[in-house]
Amino acid sequence: MKNHTMPAEWKKQQGLLLCYPHNGNDWPGKYVAIQWAFVEYISTVAQFQKVFVVIKDEKLKEKVFVQLKQNHANTNQIEFIIHPTNRSWMRDSGPIVVKNGNKKIALDFNFNGWAKYSNYKLDRQTPKAIAKHLTLDLEKVLYKNQPFILEGGAIDVNGQGTLITTEECLLDKEIQVRNPKFTTKEVYEEIFENYLGIKQTIWLGNGIEGDDTHGHIDDLCRFTDENMVVCVQESNSKDKNYKPLKENWERLQNITLHNGKKLEIISLPMPRPIWFDSIRLPASYANFIIINDAVLVPTFNDANDYKAIGVLQECFPTRKVIGIHSLDLIWGFGTLHCLSQQIPV
Repeated sequence: MKNHTMPAEWKKQQGLLLCYPHNGNDWPGKYVAIQWAFVEYISTVAQFQKVFVVIKDEKLKEKVFVQLKQNHANTNQIEFIIHPTNRSWMRDSGPIVVKNGNKKIALDFNFNGWAKYSNYKLDRQTPKAIAKHLTLDLEKVLYKNQPFILEGGAIDVNGQGTLITTEECLLDKEIQVRNPKFTTKEVYEEIFENYLGIKQTIWLGNGIEGDDTHGHIDDLCRFTDENMVVCVQESNSKDKNYKPLKENWERLQNITLHNGKKLEIISLPMPRPIWFDSIRLPASYANFIIINDAVLVPTFNDANDYKAIGVLQECFPTRKVIGIHSLDLIWGFGTLHCLSQQIPV
């Protein structure tokens, strides 16, 4: 056993890892708007803590620095990391930083483009670049001496030995299979225990419609403290999300956590369906990000925006809960949590 532990997201952070987008194909027709959406995102985080911004080269860095100054960002809180990437989804291609005693270790979970896209070779090098910049030891995650693949968006932890994930993402053998030789709950739970210090795994079923990753938990259900989760629910019984989200809610009933406390479940609404051409986009308020002294929540010009912010403010009474307009971001099939990765102190 490695004796690693993965801190909960609400624990004190050294900073938040983001990656400025340069691949316009990820946001068709929206790339100009996306650049300013990122500037706003970076600027908001920088009000509260350090932001580590991965950027492809010095030329783009100079352009973005000007944009940030124009937006009156606190540039003293922004640190650039020059590293070319394929995409900007740091939750999945970036490292997961765990603790071993007082030591921090960057885990490389061998990103492979969600077992779906072929252009991920630059992203594969991202954990190494981040670890070098932060002067952290880098550890490749292996199972039986073979690279093991897991995206950060597929898991959420309470920092007290419990992790939540989905069967669709990790176990479904008819969609993207991250680890074709290892597709059982037992193998995943062994990895979770060995590398993340997890003693209990809660398995939900399917994710939301339009999720390009097929079932990432950060669009579904998130811990808000050691004993509580918010779980998205669809009120329209005719919506395709209604049944799977109801089933997930039912799975969460009567769960006793590893710490001995009963799991408390809070309902989080869903926004109206958002479409790009004939494709439904995976808009979800569960894609919020917790940072030092604040919680940033994606909003979609929807009547439920205010309700979702209200629910999360009750869950985080000592933090500022701030809505971040995400109608442009969601064209890339993700929003605030998908784009970021926290670095614990």
